[in-house]
Amino acid sequence: MTGQLHGKVALVAGATRGAGRGIAVELGAAGATVYGTGRSTRAQRSDYDRPETIEDTAELVTAAGGTGIAVQVDHTDPDQVRELIRRIEDEQGRLDVLVNDLGGEHLMDWNKLIWELDLQKGLQRLRVGIEAHMITAHFALGLLSRRPGGLVVELTDGTAEVHEQYYRSDCGAFFDIAKTSMHRLARAEGEELREFGGTAVSLTPGWLRSEMMLEHFGVTEENWRESATAPEGFGIAESPAYIGRAVVALAADPDVARWNTQSLSSGFLAKTYGFTDTDGSQPDAWRYIQEVEWPGNPGSPDDYR
Repeated sequence: MTGQLHGKVALVAGATRGAGRGIAVELGAAGATVYGTGRSTRAQRSDYDRPETIEDTAELVTAAGGTGIAVQVDHTDPDQVRELIRRIEDEQGRLDVLVNDLGGEHLMDWNKLIWELDLQKGLQRLRVGIEAHMITAHFALGLLSRRPGGLVVELTDGTAEVHEQYYRSDCGAFFDIAKTSMHRLARAEGEELREFGGTAVSLTPGWLRSEMMLEHFGVTEENWRESATAPEGFGIAESPAYIGRAVVALAADPDVARWNTQSLSSGFLAKTYGFTDTDGSQPDAWRYIQEVEWPGNPGSPDDYR
């Protein structure tokens, strides 16, 4: 996919780590100019209190072949987002790809009923997982819609089909509502962008080997299969590059409008476009989860890679 997006300008909102970083780097590898936003900088950590920074992401984008630009932004603050889009317009005069990867995974409150959940964590989850997405879309889509072919990707966790079939009780109501809302937001954006030649989709990775996930299981990207504590299902896990390659495939597709308003997954798009994860496999995590893990049927993650 090298060079396919040369001359294109992308904004990855929430590019500090995880899927956002993976997407930003792969967009850079395809030649794009990528504005990567986040709250964690080398001078100031966010409430995630983790070492990854937006400057690191920007350097990785540039090293991959693109142009990485780090901007500290809190996307729940309309004034900061307004200034971000004004800067992109002043510096580039265009916006071709918007990726909204704002989620607040540090706000997880596991295996609790709605009346047992931490209310402040839950409300912050909605602010980051819904409100910040809509604030960003409000300011960015006017610029993105000026040229036909613009793409909006709303990152979520699970496909619309999965969300229709299952309530994510282990993650709780606030998480479930935030993630399912992304399908409807992509629908709204896609309907409104259609007349301008734009496309919006919701997109989910599978079981992501993010920095936090690798740390949780005491492994690295190089030895992730050797974890002594991870469950069997971790064998279906995918690198952040995989979801990044899914976004690049969409952004480089001249017929991307065929997906407008749809719910997509990295595994599905890998089969459609032919890209692979970094190990050459094509993990289809949600098919494994639906067919094996959740119903308790026999099957191995290796059968779904």
